[in-house]
Amino acid sequence: MAVGMSGPRARAEAVVRPAEVPDGDTAAGIGSGGQALDPDDLPDGLVVADETGRIICFNSAAARITAVPRAAALGRPLEHALPLEDLKGRRWWELTDPYGGLATRVGQPERNLLLPGGREVLVSARYVRESPTGPVRRLVVSLRGTEARRRNERSDAELIATVAHELRSPLTSVKGFTATLLAKWERFTDDQKRLMLETVYADANRVTRLITELLDISRIDSGRLELRRQPVDLSAAVERHVQALTAAGQDPARFLVRTCQPLPVVWADPDKVDQVLGNLLENAVRHGEGTVTIEVAPAPAKSDEKGTAVTVSDEGPGIPEESMARVFTRFWRGSKRGGTGLGLYIVKGIVEAHGGTITVGRGPGGGAEFRFILPVSTPAYMK
Repeated sequence: MAVGMSGPRARAEAVVRPAEVPDGDTAAGIGSGGQALDPDDLPDGLVVADETGRIICFNSAAARITAVPRAAALGRPLEHALPLEDLKGRRWWELTDPYGGLATRVGQPERNLLLPGGREVLVSARYVRESPTGPVRRLVVSLRGTEARRRNERSDAELIATVAHELRSPLTSVKGFTATLLAKWERFTDDQKRLMLETVYADANRVTRLITELLDISRIDSGRLELRRQPVDLSAAVERHVQALTAAGQDPARFLVRTCQPLPVVWADPDKVDQVLGNLLENAVRHGEGTVTIEVAPAPAKSDEKGTAVTVSDEGPGIPEESMARVFTRFWRGSKRGGTGLGLYIVKGIVEAHGGTITVGRGPGGGAEFRFILPVSTPAYMK
């Protein structure tokens, strides 16, 4: 990557002083084949210092991130324009000594540093040398704000707090009932023992579900969600879930299933598909009202590939328009009727891992309507 002055833009004069750029070097634009990229087009902060340590490039992102005006930085020594310190209060430029340190070093990895006033920035550096062990000819510094990292840290803290809260209640119940049974087994009737053991069993299942959700989130966030694809009959899967809900006490008349045949054969992970359907139907039953309608029909998927669409809608109050953009984020809860707020986040991750899409809107009955499409994804050896 070359950094330098290229292109007819007049404002490049404000980014790099031509007199300070050696012949053949490019310091105001980054590109190839004569097509230069203005440093101000970069999303991250870019600061370039010459062989003397004076700043010759300071893009607009760098000015925004550091709150240092470009005019106050250009031409000044790097350590004066950006007096960075590490978290222990040590001067970073003195500590790293880019111009006088080991000649074999090629840069500095990204780290969190502080500007005067406590402003945090993420800084990494690259040393550009004419030869592998020659003197530093250019020092290229990349700057990023810490907002994204802080959002991730807050999200992780919220996840830990949610997990701790959700685990505490069932584990307390399990511990209390088992301790009582162990201490006073003979004093309880068989019906009382059965009720306590059923409660322990239900709470243990709740803990298992939460741990499964956490593992799914970890795999989705890291891109390691494994899919074991095989032919899946989505219509049969929907019927199976509806039968399970009615067997658990739901009124069969509350469910209306519509299937448009013929359906293409979808290759998907049946366990993951069951997880998606179970979550959407449970949400419709728990948070919605009236009839829950499930429609299964052929639909185009991405890149005009055939697929199957499943739509789940209810007749409840629905989701407010201002909340629809947050439905598939972590910890979103549509009501106060329990839940971790992680289910729909996982549903979206599973559907997208299959190459599908999922949307939310308002159904014909006024309630929430979730629609996901899974592509056929026929294996290459069968085409």
